Amino acid sequence: MPAKRRKFSPQYRAEAVQMVVQSGRTIAEVARDLGINSTTLGNWVNNWKTERPETSNEESPVDRARICELEAEVARLRMENEFLKKAAAFFAREQG
Repeated sequence: MPAKRRKFSPQYRAEAVQMVVQSGRTIAEVARDLGINSTTLGNWVNNWKTERPETSNEESPVDRARICELEAEVARLRMENEFLKKAAAFFAREQG
């Protein structure tokens, strides 16, 4: 007698996908904890990502803050670099 297929409610599927998306854990880890096949959960996650492509690339607030800090640092370093280039040119003219 073949094994009976398990049916999962849409709410259960959504909660399982959210566990993967929000926790940052792998699909295999979450599937093992829930007692379901990792391929099944992977299909659910892929379906969720294709339905919501704009949310799959969304950064967390922590990531956004870090990006802003890094962009400010890059701007500061560029200004310092330009100043050092001008200073080096000035001193090269003075010595030559």
